[in-house]
Amino acid sequence: MKFLPLLASLAALPAMPALADSIDIVAAENFYGDVAQQIGGPEVAVTSILSNPDQDPHLFEASPSVARAVSAARIVVLSGIDYDPWVEKLLDAAKSAHRQTIVVAELAGKKSGDNPHIWYDVAIMRNFAKTLADDLGNADSAHQAAYQQRYAQFAKSLEPIEAKIEVLKSRLAGSEVTATEPVFGYMIDALGMKSRNQSFQLAVMNNTEPSASDVAAFEDDLKNHKVRLLVYNSQASDPIAERMMKFAKASGIPVIGANETEPPGQTYQAWMQSELDAVDHALPK
Repeated sequence: MKFLPLLASLAALPAMPALADSIDIVAAENFYGDVAQQIGGPEVAVTSILSNPDQDPHLFEASPSVARAVSAARIVVLSGIDYDPWVEKLLDAAKSAHRQTIVVAELAGKKSGDNPHIWYDVAIMRNFAKTLADDLGNADSAHQAAYQQRYAQFAKSLEPIEAKIEVLKSRLAGSEVTATEPVFGYMIDALGMKSRNQSFQLAVMNNTEPSASDVAAFEDDLKNHKVRLLVYNSQASDPIAERMMKFAKASGIPVIGANETEPPGQTYQAWMQSELDAVDHALPK
């Protein structure tokens, strides 16, 4: 993982000007904040906590300003399943009967131990957007139609991404790939590809050392071209992961990165499209 000093940050996404009585939404991660702004429009004020591309989300520690923002929010959005446990601690420390919490993993039926990088599943993000639109409409009935209209626009904007997934799946289904961490796991599944070296990936994600046998198997996959692609976590640096990246490049295996936060200046839709374009470019016809 990344060995950089981590400073708790509190940065709002660029947003449309909010009304004086806007609904305050705090999103643990900026991709949820982006979608929340798309659905809420000028009726909401969105703050995203994790938005720094140089920050390892697994090592984040909340500052007092983050705690205050969570405490004051009308709606709090988090991933759940142990990805952002710091949010749950803050919510427990400042309980409120007027605050609503959306745990996206629970909406998707995910449980502890499942791959926590659920935003790479487009269907899960659509479900989150619909839930948020419904919740906003219940809290602010005067703008209920607007929330539903924005949700419909968001859902339609996902269609080109889903179409791209199907095109790539028709070409790449069954291809074996590998990764330094399971960040891109849900998209790999959606593309019908098979991800190898799972125990290696989990060890790196959990900040533990992969076993010697796992490392040897990973290197063998790369050296003998048993995989067509290596996906690495471009937001977290780990010596053994860096070693595998260099090994892959030396072996002529294509390498692409996958982020854990939405890149600056992009929407969720553009981000997913760019990740799919990277796969397309790395594995041409």
